[in-house]
Amino acid sequence: MLPPLQERPAIYTYYDDTLKMDADRKAVESEILLTWRKAWWAHGFKPIILGSQDAVNNPLHEEMQKLQLEPEIQAALSMWFAWERMGGGVLCHYFALPMGSYEDSLLSFLRRGEYPKLTRYEGLGSGLFSGGKAEITAALKAALESKELPKSKDVLQVIPKDTFSVDPTPEAIAFYDSGTVSAKYAKIAEAILESPPKGLKLLNQLMNAHLHNTWQNVFSDGIAVLKPLPAHMTAVIEPGLELAQLLTQCPESPIPASCPPNREKCKFCVASTPLKITTPAQYRNVSSKYTIGTLPHPYTLVSLNGMKERVDVRHIRRNTARDQYLTTATKELLGTGVSSALRLLKFKEAVASPYGAARSIWLIAERPLLDDLDWHFGFIVPRTILDSGKSETPVPGPERRPPPPPPDPQDGPVPDEKELPRERELLEKAKAFLKSTKAGHKSLREAVEAWNLGDMEAWRFARAFLSRSKVEREKWNEEEKKYGGGVGAETAVRQAWGRWFDRM
Repeated sequence: MLPPLQERPAIYTYYDDTLKMDADRKAVESEILLTWRKAWWAHGFKPIILGSQDAVNNPLHEEMQKLQLEPEIQAALSMWFAWERMGGGVLCHYFALPMGSYEDSLLSFLRRGEYPKLTRYEGLGSGLFSGGKAEITAALKAALESKELPKSKDVLQVIPKDTFSVDPTPEAIAFYDSGTVSAKYAKIAEAILESPPKGLKLLNQLMNAHLHNTWQNVFSDGIAVLKPLPAHMTAVIEPGLELAQLLTQCPESPIPASCPPNREKCKFCVASTPLKITTPAQYRNVSSKYTIGTLPHPYTLVSLNGMKERVDVRHIRRNTARDQYLTTATKELLGTGVSSALRLLKFKEAVASPYGAARSIWLIAERPLLDDLDWHFGFIVPRTILDSGKSETPVPGPERRPPPPPPDPQDGPVPDEKELPRERELLEKAKAFLKSTKAGHKSLREAVEAWNLGDMEAWRFARAFLSRSKVEREKWNEEEKKYGGGVGAETAVRQAWGRWFDRM
């Protein structure tokens, strides 16, 4: 059984969909809003885009209409009206993105969904607020009664300062406001002045690159592509290996050697020295290492591990141990002599706990890779494996080339040129067998599953968790399309993944 669906607190941004602008500008702003949604979704939030209708439906909006105010302050107040009508929570500009560890103290606090004070954050201006409805209502009424309101352009100038609790500059929030972009990314600022659509497109690309690079900095010890029973599991983990290679690539960026505004001393991505990818047999709970697991159905595991196309009950009971995947994967974590029930509990924590889900993804060997990985990671995952940037001698022949690096002892044996095609063939036949409705196939499948109850439960759990995550996200995306003309919703045709993702 899956644990209860993790409650996602709402985080709001405001976008005035009634403003007149050309199609190119609106399209790129929608892309930026989508970047904002993906980043906050991956950090455990429910990102909601508010619009002018949400502001107009607030009774306080009518009071503003009676005043003669500058357009800038009207727009700023409208954002607060929309937020107050939603009952408070977290209000965030769509140029403010989470860039840090999932367990960052501020992000953890915001995910709790309890905001006792109206709070702003040092150095972020109007980039991020949190608070309850009563405090927001009081702040808005004070602003509307202020004599300085007609001459102001910023809500913060007319709300009494003691209304807010001011917290220190957060470490995990990057705010790409105009002042920051001008000061730190002059190339982008100049491009925005010359052509807003093209400049904003570059800014969106920069933000995505910074999100990806921040993820690489968080998992500085690299990626572990889990490979229990390594002798004949290479074909099973190939999609996971390719995903790892894509994640360790340097993201495309208009300013490659740049850091996010909140991380001035980040480590730049260098193509010639990517994050390390290992294929250990055991799962290790290391906060600075990301884990990609690929679970085969017990029948698939038995077939590949024995390199046998045909498996019978006699072979299963006499020549295979129970729950081989679970036992091997958790051996280092739990040792030997531990029941499958306890191993299964630890496995489920690794898959579905907030801590585990932020540091791993568990795939199913017999199913295609999810097509919404950008939402899982919070940035656009590259679709093509590029050249590493390492140079080789132009002289033909292997004698002048540097020797390949020695294999990592964690990685286990590597199949030769004959074994790997055979592994792939057996994997495809195992997939076909599991889909078969023949009576003999069904009874054999049930026998394998009964012999490996722990592995079977782990496989079903990981499969169900992936499916539920996808359904949750797609349902949310469909809801968001109903508001604001679908701005910030995912409507574009997804790019193809790689050869292994297509064939899986």
